[in-house]
Amino acid sequence: MHTISKDEFLASKDIYIKKIRDGALFVYPTDTIYGIGCDATNEEAVKLVRAAKERLYSPFSIIAPSIEWIESNCEVNAQARKWLKRLPGPFTLILQLKNESIVTSSVNPGIHSIGVRIPDHWIKDIVKELKIPIISTSVNKAGDEFMTSSETIDTDIQSKVEFVISDGEKAGNPSTLVDLTSAIAKVTQR
Repeated sequence: MHTISKDEFLASKDIYIKKIRDGALFVYPTDTIYGIGCDATNEEAVKLVRAAKERLYSPFSIIAPSIEWIESNCEVNAQARKWLKRLPGPFTLILQLKNESIVTSSVNPGIHSIGVRIPDHWIKDIVKELKIPIISTSVNKAGDEFMTSSETIDTDIQSKVEFVISDGEKAGNPSTLVDLTSAIAKVTQR
């Protein structure tokens, strides 16, 4: 594992995008906290994120490449459209899937919905360029505190990721969950 700055990442962006497409696990900044991710369509990579976090069954969220991607692949009713207008932002919208094969089954085992986000952060532009969703989950083992600085990453997780994009201290909290799978939106601060 090696740590790089935003500028270093952007200077060698093509190399890092190829690594992500090839299944690399990596730590990245968002508008809220740091996330650990990989290509959400790569079964083996998603299983490695699960192992690193020791989180075997709970569903993961994703960063979607675009609003259009969300509209094409998720059920978006009038209520969901109102929330989509708040993206990019610090929200994870839980939506029913139209097509479950858009992510590997390890992302959301046994359920027909998915948490999607588009952070208000430059990382969204990388995901848009990738044209594939990436896993968006906090950098911590299940039950431990989430990471707000690249210096506080768990040493065991460090050993499992290929690279860390350091972007300074994050003072945020995890994104707000907005469950849009029923008639009434259920909003949960984390």
